[in-house]
Amino acid sequence: MKAHWRAALRLAALGLGIPPEAFWRLPLAEWRALTEAPAASVLNRAALDALIARFPDEETR
Repeated sequence: MKAHWRAALRLAALGLGIPPEAFWRLPLAEWRALTEAPAASVLNRAALDALIARFPDEETR
């Protein structure tokens, strides 16, 4: 078994609780959906304004 498959199987079994026999039956699209990184949230203007208020720039001399 190649290293990348061992790592994927380890993640499935230990990280996601998927038994090996179920892992091997997963279509690639489903595996990708289970393991893809969540989409990054977008920083909107209100959130930016809140950060600016919380962490104002300091004058440096």
